[in-house]
Amino acid sequence: MHFEQFYLGCLAHASYMLASEGEAVVVDPQRDVEIYLQAAEKNRVSIRHIFETHLHADFVSGHRELASRTGARIYMGAQAEAAFPHVAVEDGFQLQVGKMRITALETPGHTPESMCFVITDEEKSPAPWAILTGDTLFLGDVGRPDLSKRYTPAQLAGMLYDSLHHKVLTLADEVLVYPAHGAGSLCGRNMRAERVSTIGTERLTNYALQINSREEFIKQLTSNLPARPAYFSQDAEINRTGATALSDLPALSPIEPAELKTLLAEGAIALDVRPGDQFAAGHVPGSVNIALSGQFASWAAALLGLSASPVLIADSQEAVVEARMRLARVGLEDSHGYLNGGIEAWQQAGLPLATLSQISVGALSDQLGVSDLQVLDVRREPEWEAGHIANALWWPLDNFKIAPPEIDHDIPIAVHCKGGYRSMIACSLLQRAGFQNVVNVIGGFDAWQQAKLPVVTEKPVEA
Repeated sequence: MHFEQFYLGCLAHASYMLASEGEAVVVDPQRDVEIYLQAAEKNRVSIRHIFETHLHADFVSGHRELASRTGARIYMGAQAEAAFPHVAVEDGFQLQVGKMRITALETPGHTPESMCFVITDEEKSPAPWAILTGDTLFLGDVGRPDLSKRYTPAQLAGMLYDSLHHKVLTLADEVLVYPAHGAGSLCGRNMRAERVSTIGTERLTNYALQINSREEFIKQLTSNLPARPAYFSQDAEINRTGATALSDLPALSPIEPAELKTLLAEGAIALDVRPGDQFAAGHVPGSVNIALSGQFASWAAALLGLSASPVLIADSQEAVVEARMRLARVGLEDSHGYLNGGIEAWQQAGLPLATLSQISVGALSDQLGVSDLQVLDVRREPEWEAGHIANALWWPLDNFKIAPPEIDHDIPIAVHCKGGYRSMIACSLLQRAGFQNVVNVIGGFDAWQQAKLPVVTEKPVEA
């Protein structure tokens, strides 16, 4: 049996290819499906089956395009009510692929239609070898239970407890666990960075599996959930109907500086994908910086929304293409185009650049208490509660989709996150909202702690 994991770091998403005797199965494919076609060609197998563990909410699946290009059948949980040709899978469904057997388990909880797939490699043993758990069981965590319109989080959490204890955890300790996401995904909150585990390891180390009662499990799973981006429900619906093939999306148009100036005056969004330091040194006034490093697409979708039609600003044509691909992976498909020639062309056209000041944690510490500089922490609540700078205001970056913090636009504001990625996004959004004196804290709270500067813990004081 051939087995391969594909890990997409920017979305913390894992997909899989399994094959036996020339026939291949792809599980939870990402939107750009060329990698699976290349892997199939390399291993001299034909993709005949595509399985989805559930209707993914944090990315757009490539199941329909992959099926169109290979002739493969798509298999989804019957509860998904998918609106395209597929095999509706229920508990106990089995598919024999060469000497490999796939057995479906209905495991509702993260979503009503969630499935897990038990893999048996009959060349080696009649006993299960691995389980592909989707978002039901992660390494160190379980799926969040608040992504359904039909069920309350408490109802889904109860289902998840039953699915885990009555189905998944009945497997032997040595069975390998391969989830659909890793650390950094918003589909859970406490995932480990490893890519594979075992049932036995999770039974002993996963906090959610240590909870003794169903009632306590429900209580803990529904408390302090991370913010749920608005685009999650939209992506799930896109996956229910099937996304447009990437090749069918219109090409991006080059936009000249004068045209971009006009578009910005009409309310368009300029999305600058360059590294934060380059953005700070000079950028188009009013542009939003979400660097291609980090979880670029997730933040773009969460903060701009899937209906946004941004003009991309990058330092190379390759970066424009990469940004467009990453945005499409989460369903943000429309775009005015890209700034032809980048920042250099903007400058050559005689148009002004804005800048963003930055400050070290040492200089920030020296100014606190002796100036009117206000600290704004844009990390998430668990990060804040674990420790923060005294007297800082708190407004997590997730909240910027709703509104910027209610702070005087004219007072100096030093913005920080954990390491600097989110704070640069926040600074650009504050500048766009009219804040006059914004400073980014270099290195964020990590640098503050490394400098052994004082930290306090208390309940959040929202800005």
